[in-house]
Amino acid sequence: MSQRPAPEAPAPPTRWEQRTELPLFAASLLFLAGYAVRVLAPHDAQPWHDIALILVWSTWLIFLADYAVRLRLSGQGARFVRTHGLDTLVLLLPLLRPLQMVKVYTAVQKRRDRPRLNLYARVMSYASLSAVLLGFSASLAVYHFEHLAPDASIRTFGDAVWWACATLSTVGYGDAAPVTFWGRTVAAGLMACGLALLGAVTGSFSSWLIQVFAREDEKRPPERG
Repeated sequence: MSQRPAPEAPAPPTRWEQRTELPLFAASLLFLAGYAVRVLAPHDAQPWHDIALILVWSTWLIFLADYAVRLRLSGQGARFVRTHGLDTLVLLLPLLRPLQMVKVYTAVQKRRDRPRLNLYARVMSYASLSAVLLGFSASLAVYHFEHLAPDASIRTFGDAVWWACATLSTVGYGDAAPVTFWGRTVAAGLMACGLALLGAVTGSFSSWLIQVFAREDEKRPPERG
């Protein structure tokens, strides 16, 4: 019987990816700043609206160029879209770029001899920073879609921040909820991300507690019969 060929191993990170992660993270912060100005600045605040629009589109074109270069370097062709689903999603929805914080942290650590934080601290730091950036991004997006909608309960950016905090923490008070299609789409994505981040932090913290108690048990002298 002929053996099936082994599945193709994912390609290792290219030099291009290693060199561009930090600049792309900086570009994502600029994108977020430009989007925040577009959403929060008064409509008569010219020329800030035009500058912010240029900033948003120019940084998105940087993301598009990076995606095209990595697709070319991977040699995978159309398979690249499937094997790099998160990268494709982030290209279409740049406000989700905080989900790529792991790549940014890895790029930073490659410039050092060893990680400065242990595994549990890294997981909780990543989850915390991702939660802050995702919460802020979701607050901007839901405020953008909701504050002018009829019967909307999210009228101010403060309402949107409160809603994002309640959603990310999976509390969901219900006093503020999106009523538009796109607002509810943002809410569904934020709920999924909140569950994932909360699970990562809870699991990491539980594992750390188990290790601490296990070490305490090992230090305890054996009981005499």
